Amino acid sequence: MDEFKIINKYLKPLSANNPAALKLNDDIYFDKKKGIAVSVDTYVEGVHFINSLEPKEFLKKVLRSSLSDLYCKGIKPKSYFLSFALNQKHAKPKWLKKVKNILSSEQKKFNIKLSGGDTTISSKLIITVIALGHSSLKPILRSGCNIGDDIYVTGLLGDSYLGLSVLKGKKNFNKLNNYFINKYYNPNLPTRFYKHLNKLATSSIDISDGVGRDLKNLLKSSNFGAIVDLNLIPLSSACKKLLKSKKINLKNIFSKGDDYQILFTSSSKNRSKIVNLSKKINTKISKIGSISKNRNIYFNYNGCMFRLNAKKMGYTHIFN
Repeated sequence: MDEFKIINKYLKPLSANNPAALKLNDDIYFDKKKGIAVSVDTYVEGVHFINSLEPKEFLKKVLRSSLSDLYCKGIKPKSYFLSFALNQKHAKPKWLKKVKNILSSEQKKFNIKLSGGDTTISSKLIITVIALGHSSLKPILRSGCNIGDDIYVTGLLGDSYLGLSVLKGKKNFNKLNNYFINKYYNPNLPTRFYKHLNKLATSSIDISDGVGRDLKNLLKSSNFGAIVDLNLIPLSSACKKLLKSKKINLKNIFSKGDDYQILFTSSSKNRSKIVNLSKKINTKISKIGSISKNRNIYFNYNGCMFRLNAKKMGYTHIFN
């Protein structure tokens, strides 16, 4: 049983008659009358991060991935709540001081404030982040796209996964190792773009589990399909260098997750607006495909059309 079956069968019925829960389809709670948006994420040592003894190797990624849930809805995070389940390895002045310094820096970077939380004891480090935002505008939901809409992504994809591969000892890219590791630890959020979503996007989701998996989750809300051109996937110069030397295969790295960029759909009428906006705000925004009537997702790579199995579409929590 995977996370989606658990949510749909056992948890979604509990949200009935609560419109602010958005049918548990969008990773946020939104109270329309009060304009309050809330997202909740939990991170577990050994599942979401490797080395819990060094905060710089997970804390920025944890916080930014939580903020990403609001940014992709066109909402700016204002504050956050933090819950720590610690053990003796972590409840020490040196470790806690590092946590404080990192969070202080992140608060300044994203203009957010800590507003509360909880601490308890655990054999593993477990972190829960509740991000809070305010908006007078309706959030851009996963539902809302139309047949013929263009599919866009912000930023670059794949670097974070390559960094994780290096950290796990599965890959070695020599001089490029540090570049990819940094991208894994410090994802770049599209903070200059989120405020324009309401004017351009018909639907939106953040890329956390992989562009294929997250696109599939978005399309579930509309019962449409898509065609994605892998030749249009935005890649860093470092990633392109590895592709050119055939050290990596694009099909194996483009949809592995941890990118925390925004995947959104928009009417084809907005193409020139999006191109101009990308230049104006100095944010890479790439058109990678279009919405189709067929409910399947097809990928085009160098003229060949194919589909991916569930495992290659991206990450999913599976409970055995």
